[in-house]
Amino acid sequence: MSSFKRATVLGGRSQQDILAPLRNAQILSSKPVLPAEVISSILDYLSAGDLIRFARVSKRMKEMVYDDTRWVQRLQLMGCWNEAEARRRAEAAWRKRAGSQGLHSQKLTDSSGLGINGTKGTTNADKTDRTTLTLFDAVSEKQGSLSSREGTQSDVDSSLDDKLGAITLSPGAPLSTPRTYQRPDNMSRLTVFAQVRSARGFGRQEYGKIHGALYRFYEDAVDCRDPTSAIIFRTYRDPDHQARMLSNISKFSTCDTSQGWRDRMDKIADIIEAFETAVAREFEQGLESGDFDGKLRKYAHVLTSLNGGQKGVELFIASNPILVRKRDLGDPLDGLRVGAQAGIALGEPHSFFTNLSSAFNEQISVIDRVFPITVNAAIPFIQQIGKDVLVEYLSILFDESHRTHLESYMKAVSGTYQQALNFARSLRPANGSGDEFFEAVDGIIARSFEPHVDLYLNEEYAFFKRKSDAEVGSWERQLSEQDASMQSLYMSNVNRQADKRDFLSSFKKVVMMPVNVLPSFPISSPFGGKSTTAKALVNGDSLETSQPTGSQASTRPATPNIINRSATPVAEPPTTELAAKAAIMSSRLEGIRSLFSIEVALNLVHSAKSSIERAAVFFRSGSQFGEDARKQCQLIFVLLLQILGNRHIKAGFDQAVEHLANYKPREIHDHGHTGVAPLVTFLELVNVGDLIQQMLDVFYEQEMVASKLTDRSDFLDPAVKEKKRFEQMLDERVAAGLNKGIEVLISEVEFVCATTQKADDFNPGATGGIENGVIDVGPSETAKRIVEIVSAHTKMLVGSTDKNMLDVFNQEVGLRLFTALCKHLKRQRISVVGSIKLISDMNHYFSYIQTLKNQNLLQYFIALRELAQIYLVDPSDAKELATIIADGDRFHGIFRAEDVYEYAERRADWYQVKSRVERAMYGIGCVLM
Repeated sequence: MSSFKRATVLGGRSQQDILAPLRNAQILSSKPVLPAEVISSILDYLSAGDLIRFARVSKRMKEMVYDDTRWVQRLQLMGCWNEAEARRRAEAAWRKRAGSQGLHSQKLTDSSGLGINGTKGTTNADKTDRTTLTLFDAVSEKQGSLSSREGTQSDVDSSLDDKLGAITLSPGAPLSTPRTYQRPDNMSRLTVFAQVRSARGFGRQEYGKIHGALYRFYEDAVDCRDPTSAIIFRTYRDPDHQARMLSNISKFSTCDTSQGWRDRMDKIADIIEAFETAVAREFEQGLESGDFDGKLRKYAHVLTSLNGGQKGVELFIASNPILVRKRDLGDPLDGLRVGAQAGIALGEPHSFFTNLSSAFNEQISVIDRVFPITVNAAIPFIQQIGKDVLVEYLSILFDESHRTHLESYMKAVSGTYQQALNFARSLRPANGSGDEFFEAVDGIIARSFEPHVDLYLNEEYAFFKRKSDAEVGSWERQLSEQDASMQSLYMSNVNRQADKRDFLSSFKKVVMMPVNVLPSFPISSPFGGKSTTAKALVNGDSLETSQPTGSQASTRPATPNIINRSATPVAEPPTTELAAKAAIMSSRLEGIRSLFSIEVALNLVHSAKSSIERAAVFFRSGSQFGEDARKQCQLIFVLLLQILGNRHIKAGFDQAVEHLANYKPREIHDHGHTGVAPLVTFLELVNVGDLIQQMLDVFYEQEMVASKLTDRSDFLDPAVKEKKRFEQMLDERVAAGLNKGIEVLISEVEFVCATTQKADDFNPGATGGIENGVIDVGPSETAKRIVEIVSAHTKMLVGSTDKNMLDVFNQEVGLRLFTALCKHLKRQRISVVGSIKLISDMNHYFSYIQTLKNQNLLQYFIALRELAQIYLVDPSDAKELATIIADGDRFHGIFRAEDVYEYAERRADWYQVKSRVERAMYGIGCVLM
């Protein structure tokens, strides 16, 4: 018997432990190597085909690939996604879904018989009505897999498009049965972008339309070596269709983000460039032949379909006759005149703009015939004209005029700018220009003038300043020269040695010699209708037509020119120094009226008006230069006020006041005329100043306020501030002159009182008895003369100065007249009989003061009239006289009892009644019993 035994196999399966294999098994866990964010970023750089293949890896990868935002991004790159439209569609779908769910809930409630708070549960119908979400269709995928293995490369593309369009991954959208892919025909491929909808949840399907229509052509164009052999040119024979397909694949290439996308885009660009070059050649041939409605129109539309037609617009502009033959429109130097008659004729620039407008409108007709309405060829065309034609013409004109004649330069800039604005409004826009055509034209004109406006505005200000300085300087120089020649004339015959030997004799002759200061002047204001005159002067109307005719005409409608004193006949120049100085004084007083002139002011106003009107053209146009032009106009107006006020009017008033201060009425022999000659002349100078101020007011309203160059309500506006400063200066100078004039007037009154009041006017019989025993009870000749002089001067200011200033002047004149009369009364001797004439004089003064309509001033002359009553009391009634003197209320507090007592001492019988009056007033002479 054999002893053989089977050896034990180590490591073999144990028949006794059936779980041993499970114990020996190792469980491996599978984890993703890359995060989802990195995988998503990688998917952004895959082509559409690679994305679909990647989706087959797993369900998770499929969800990432089919994410709708990924396909919407591609649609956005191609520019065929409208977020607003997508939002509207989503909102409409949400409202429709909410309505259908509410209706479905109502049906369930009705079928189950439960209310809103009923039991929970569902029916079979509810289960069958629920919408299931199919993420992946095995049947569709199987059909796609079989077709991909059995078909050609084009069939592969069809399968890819089928997957892009049939598989739905949109939880919010209803699912439909997967459709079979249908290849688009060739004509529908041309309008594929117009068929794309912007609907959320359908981005992959919409992209699939584009991919299925264009990918085959895009891939062929990228792979072909010769652009002419591309399938596009074999499939489509019409150039317009070829251009549209090239435009589509160019647009489609923008969503290609896979590796090598830049090279593919360059290849597409090369094909388009070659096609565009060929079409542009045909377009140029059409331009040369003038076949606008045939060949030119056809290939303009082809270029428009290709890339918007920009190439066609450039070719049309480059060979346009306006740019080629721009010299035929006009020569910028034709209107310039040099030499003694330097200037510019604005008719030549006007002809240039007219010719340019006609030529442009003709070319616009051609543009409308050649280019489709979607092409805006008019704006690039006018921009090129502005750059090559308008800028060159204006630069030559402005540079040459600035070099030869500055005033012509300023007229040229302002005039041509206005003509350019008119030219802009005469242009006809093309059909495809849109509403922005005229805005573009205004911008072109602004850019054409922009290099010249700053220089022009500075030159305008400097030109007005130089011209104004020259005008005022010429006037001052003439005054100085004539004053020097006048002094030389009067001092030429003076023998100083003889004058020293006979000083007293010559002084007496000078004092007593007749000096005619001025000829007579009308008493009334010569500018009764000054507002009309000022407006006429500012507007440049004739002075003769603005003045009344006949007897009412002003004797001096304007300030006379500088008086030619040397032409005044002089019998013999004075031979003494004092006589010569007296003659010089009278000559200077005569020259007060010529210290400043309306003509000078009018010339300055007209110069400022011309400068402001030229500069205001830029403001009124509403262009970008408007604010600078407005500020410059304000500076010109401020400069006008400064030169006219400080250098001309202020200096003239200062000299006039100085001449008035040297007037001495006692040295004047002839006082026969009504007014005080130098004061009459000064008041006429005030009238001239008032007329100048009114001229400036009219100018300010018409040129500055009406044109909205300044705002009168803005107290910080420089023009408003300077105008107020000018008016304040004028009021101060007039007030100073009137103050000095009042002193002169009262000096004349005192002189008249001292020289014309007779001793027997208030004391009849003092010089020889009363003729015929009759006493004139009317006012004396002295009183009449004084009232005539004073009223003549106060009336001259009516209508020429401000009412407040006139009231102040009248009150000051009245108070000083009151003081002068009081002084004069203290120098008289008045009898009871003569008091009648004194009372008549006081009543005469009172009547004149009443005409001034000043109640405060009237009280003084009421008191003066009451004061005259003390001379009418009979000497026997001394007690009554004492009562009147002591009654302070009788004189309204103007005269105290002591003052009245002093006036009572001027009674002719005072020494007879003095003791009785004092006894009645002070108790003098009473004894204690």
